[in-house]
Amino acid sequence: MEDFSELIEKALLAMTWVEIGAVVATFIYVILAAKENIWCWFFGIIGATLWAYAAYKFFDLYIDALLQLYYVFVSIYGWYEWTKGGKENKELEISELTTKEHLKLIAGGIVLTLITGYFFGKYTAAASTYLDAFTTVFSIITTYLVTRKILGNWLYWVVIDTVYVYLYFSREGYLFALLNIVFVIISIIGYFNWRRKMNEVPN
Repeated sequence: MEDFSELIEKALLAMTWVEIGAVVATFIYVILAAKENIWCWFFGIIGATLWAYAAYKFFDLYIDALLQLYYVFVSIYGWYEWTKGGKENKELEISELTTKEHLKLIAGGIVLTLITGYFFGKYTAAASTYLDAFTTVFSIITTYLVTRKILGNWLYWVVIDTVYVYLYFSREGYLFALLNIVFVIISIIGYFNWRRKMNEVPN
């Protein structure tokens, strides 16, 4: 049986320019977002467009492909919100939701996951429908939290990207699985970086 390093090597050799572009642009997006740099949204648009094609064409993850198209539009919205979404149309500041608000989001996300997973499992040939639905639904919710600079978004990403590691590994998308391992690490760093910045803002 091939070890993981050999699988990664084969995946690298078999990569198309679409996959390479998606990986590079998305990696830059996450790094910049963790640094609260507004240029993250520019790379988010590029990465999401390419990733949508790869998810649909190469991995049969139809729900994830739709999610990436959503990212294109939300990146434009995020760019606007970060510059004009704060008080008096000024730069938006980092904030946090209450525990009750987080619980409501999680409960709603679980319900939507079950509905979406059932629909795609019954009416399409999509793979791993419920896991794909989970990552899609919660990624939509969490990306909106990013556009509003909600601190807790990074903790959501830790869970989502961990599931993505398994999801893409199971579909032999080894490089995307490896990328999501990196995203888990960056999300942890992003959380502490944003929390530090939020605490530095004077009341």
